[in-house]
Amino acid sequence: MDPLHTQHGMPESEAAAEARCLIDDWAAKPVHHHPTSFRDDTAPPAFGTTPPVQQPDHRIVPAWAAGIAVASIGVGAGITGIGCGAWLVLQGLSSVTLTGVLMATLPFAAVAMVATAIGGAISKARTAVTKNVFEGPVTHHTEIHNNSTTRGAFFARTRNEIR
Repeated sequence: MDPLHTQHGMPESEAAAEARCLIDDWAAKPVHHHPTSFRDDTAPPAFGTTPPVQQPDHRIVPAWAAGIAVASIGVGAGITGIGCGAWLVLQGLSSVTLTGVLMATLPFAAVAMVATAIGGAISKARTAVTKNVFEGPVTHHTEIHNNSTTRGAFFARTRNEIR
């Protein structure tokens, strides 16, 4: 007897009919819903016999921490603005061509060239015409007096006086 090729159970058509019968039987039963929450819709009384209780203000976050949080939000927004500005500048710089750079710097180069020419002309005009000629002997006199004293043996200190 070969267990792999032997047919067990009911034929395929009977199995399909039995499955259809089980599914129809299950679908015919009502679904029981179990509530997971409850809401009381009755209106609360406008006033009652219990006196009001004072509820002091106990903040969870200290004032200094809230201040730091607000400051960090401001710093973050400011840094974001700076980053967006840098992005825009870099986007503009990425589309720069050599011709554009030359055209943009041409006026500055022209102004610098004119300023250099004017400065050179003023420098030539202001050169001194007078010449100072000194006549007479020039002497140079130097005297060196060296007094050297050494004190101590192990941690010696030498003192030089040059006059």
